[in-house]
Amino acid sequence: MELFRAKEISWLAFNERVLQEAENPKVPLIERFKFLGIYSNNLDEFFKVRVATLKRLSELGSGVKKIIGDDPTEVLKKVNEIVLIQRTRYEALQKSLLRELEKENIFIVNELELAGRQKSFALDYFYEIVRPKLMPIMIDQLAKFPDLEDDAIYFATILTRTGKSKERHALIKVPTNELPRFLVLPREGKMKFIIFLDDVVRLGLKNLFLIFHFESSDAFTIKLTKDAELDIDDDLGESYVKKISKGLKKREEGNLVRLVYDSAIPVHFLEYLKERMGLRKEDTAIAGGRYHNLKDFMQMPNLGGEQLVYKGLPPVLHPFLYRGKSIISAIRERDILLHFPYHSFDHFIDLLREASIDPKVISIQISLYRLATNSNVINALLNAVRNGKLVTAVVELTARFSEKSNIEYSNLLHKEGVKVIYGVQGLKVHAKICQITRRENREKVYYTAVGTGNFNEETGKLFSDILLLTSDPGIGSDVASVFNFIQRNYQIPECKLLIPSPFALRKLLVDSIHKEMTNALAGLPAYIHIKVNNLSDKELIQLLYKASASGVEVRLNVRGMFAPVLLNDRPETKNIEAIAIIDRFLEHTRLLFFCNNGKEKCYFSSADLMTRNLDRRVEITCPVIDKQIQDQLRQVFDIQWRDNTQVRILDSDLSNNFKKDGKKDVCSQIEIYNIYKENI
Repeated sequence: MELFRAKEISWLAFNERVLQEAENPKVPLIERFKFLGIYSNNLDEFFKVRVATLKRLSELGSGVKKIIGDDPTEVLKKVNEIVLIQRTRYEALQKSLLRELEKENIFIVNELELAGRQKSFALDYFYEIVRPKLMPIMIDQLAKFPDLEDDAIYFATILTRTGKSKERHALIKVPTNELPRFLVLPREGKMKFIIFLDDVVRLGLKNLFLIFHFESSDAFTIKLTKDAELDIDDDLGESYVKKISKGLKKREEGNLVRLVYDSAIPVHFLEYLKERMGLRKEDTAIAGGRYHNLKDFMQMPNLGGEQLVYKGLPPVLHPFLYRGKSIISAIRERDILLHFPYHSFDHFIDLLREASIDPKVISIQISLYRLATNSNVINALLNAVRNGKLVTAVVELTARFSEKSNIEYSNLLHKEGVKVIYGVQGLKVHAKICQITRRENREKVYYTAVGTGNFNEETGKLFSDILLLTSDPGIGSDVASVFNFIQRNYQIPECKLLIPSPFALRKLLVDSIHKEMTNALAGLPAYIHIKVNNLSDKELIQLLYKASASGVEVRLNVRGMFAPVLLNDRPETKNIEAIAIIDRFLEHTRLLFFCNNGKEKCYFSSADLMTRNLDRRVEITCPVIDKQIQDQLRQVFDIQWRDNTQVRILDSDLSNNFKKDGKKDVCSQIEIYNIYKENI
């Protein structure tokens, strides 16, 4: 067996772990529906990006394997096999969860099951709210098939009359981007009812085609997934914003990657649609159920009791950032580590607000990658400009699936007087840094934030990330140097403490691993403990194999893509253990620990261990200097390593078996939360 697996295959194993949470009877019922939605959303993005890329590569011929190490055609074949297996499992699970919902007196009904008050309610909703948004396309009348929106739900509709051989065909977009996917119907006693928006459209379908005098209509759901990669040329004379906007327009016209259709659709109608769409035999066409875009299960309404959702874990206030105390003065006293979502993200918003009105603050610089809807971070930056501060925002326009909102935010910032920098040519800015410069006693003092996650209050409630707040002059000077590079990008940043990609992180990792190998061979204690989202860089994996063969203890906590293949009978991997955690919060923190002969070195990073993060992105890895904070992060890693309720073992087959050690149950996210709560 080879010692590397295609990252696409390992990603599907990650998404299976999400599906496992939907299957897990210990997870509250509505949360299980939400995991179904997360699985579906993940798979859509996977096809848009990774499958689309594989298709591109497969068209380049046999030489591609020498470049990327895998045969894209073979990987595509394996991907389709796995997806179809998971699809069957998904559909069976969905039916099972609907039965569980009925035990709670909650019923999802379709248009054929409506009568009396419920039918009148749904029809009124159709006529007053839904119908104005429905615009059928009569495809028989068109020489060219319409360019359908990526990832939208369409009804492929057949209109027929008795005795007439010719059918009429139409497409109708179900307006899920404008209206809720689920409509709550009037109760009947203790019974509560929900109907899909799709079925509300079906209920009123005849009303849309009255001019044709047909006798019957049938609507079958179809959904297209298109290539989501942006093709942006290197024309330096063209505005960067215009290039991204042009790329987004191309995305709307992207190549078809996947067609998902209702398996009940007549064969002749399906073949007609495929022909009109230009779908090739090698393109992916997947038969599904009546409903698609089930990512909307993430917004599943809870009509039951509190037992159907997770018990709330309200974020706690950091003990050093108590109400009534200046945050800047608190940072001046000591380094502060915020761990979201356990700590409140409001602390960071409060810091920006305080800086925006502080007369001693000169400037604020920040990197923005993905932002919340109606972002309070943006509001705070605008307020700082209005209060006379110099504000610089580095907006990464190529943050996948956030390009449009990032363009809109960058235009707003620029209009209000913020200096907007659109990243670095040829490098994606993925670093999570913010710097407040304050004049104190005629000197400039830096108050700096360095983290692992985006400055986004929405994901700050769902993603597990850390953010260091510090007035350390060394870190402050290094972050200032990185911002200077981003703005001018002709001088490599000279950092004394921080380790920036693409300039220094790979070297740090290589040197640190070699040092552990040397220590192990000398009989000294040696270990490497890593927590990341993805591990796929082959050079680093090979080094970890060598470290294992040298006797170094390697522990890997990897949530997502995991390219190593661990075989206990081989020296390359016998000393490597690997786990993955999927739970209510998305594990996103990236941590690195090296034994260093007992004088442990600890780092946190915005970078995953993927080639793109090491060599083609601006990332920041930060050493942990404060001993108390290092102990805090070590405790987090160790608690997660002891987790025996949400941990899957990453074995050679990525079979996703749960860790079972017979010890007292440890759910790491709950334990970590309780520790922070007790330390208020």
